Amino acid sequence: MKFAIQWLRSAVFTVQMYLMMLLMGILFAPWAAVSRKGARMACKSYARWVLWTATWMVGIRSEVRGEVPQGEVIVAAKHQSFLDILIIFNALPSARFIMKRELMWTPVIGVYAKRLGCVPVNRGKRGAAITKMVRDVAAENREPGQLVIYPQGTRVAPGAQKPYKIGTAVLYEGLNQPCVPVATNVGVFWPRTGIYRKPGLAVVEFLEPIQPGVERADFMTRLEHEVERRSDALMAAAGFEGPHELSQQH
Repeated sequence: MKFAIQWLRSAVFTVQMYLMMLLMGILFAPWAAVSRKGARMACKSYARWVLWTATWMVGIRSEVRGEVPQGEVIVAAKHQSFLDILIIFNALPSARFIMKRELMWTPVIGVYAKRLGCVPVNRGKRGAAITKMVRDVAAENREPGQLVIYPQGTRVAPGAQKPYKIGTAVLYEGLNQPCVPVATNVGVFWPRTGIYRKPGLAVVEFLEPIQPGVERADFMTRLEHEVERRSDALMAAAGFEGPHELSQQH
C-alpha cells in the first residue's frame, strides 16, 4: 500500500513537472528571445520549482556540498538522472552543457539550450564529434561561465559500470581550464528511467579541482577515481544496496 501511494505521488509529480516546463517555457519566451539572462532566469526558476515540489510531493530533498565553482571551469559530473542536471544548474552561477545533438531539437529544452550557449555533440561520430565539440566550445566561449560535461556520455544507473570517454580530457587540454569533478547519489532516489521516486536526501558534491597541465592518462585516471569513489560513498550513505534495489522499484 505504501509503495502504491508513493508511486501515485510520483506520477502526479512527474506530470506537473513537465506541464510546468511547458508553461514556464512559454511565459519566459519573450525575455529569453532577446536576452541570454532571460533564458538563464527561466531555467533557474524551473529548476527551483522542481526541486521545491520534489521535497513535498515525493519526499526528495536536495543538497549541494563542496565549493561551488564561480569562474571559468570545466565541470565533469556523474550523471544518473534529470535531477542532477537541475541541482547542478541551480547551483552554478552561469552553467552551459555539453549535450547530445538530438536534445537541441526538442520543444522548450532545445530552444533554451541554444539560448544558453549549450554545445551539441553527435555521439555517433566519435573522433569527428570530439574535434567539433572543442571547436564549438571555443566559438561559444564569449562570456565567463562553467561548462558542464558528463564524462560517461549518458545517464548511468547506480551500481552500473560505464567507461569514461576521452572527450573530457580533450576539452580539458584544449581550454586549459581547471576541471571540477562532481559526484552524486541522485539515482538512488530518482532513477534514470521510470516514474517512481524514492524519498531521501539527493546530494551533488563538487570535489577538489584538477588544475590545468595534468597529462591526459593521469587526468582520466584521477577524474574517474575521484568521481566514482565519492559517488559510491554517497550512495552507500543513502542506503543503496545494489542494482537489485532499483529493480524492485519498477
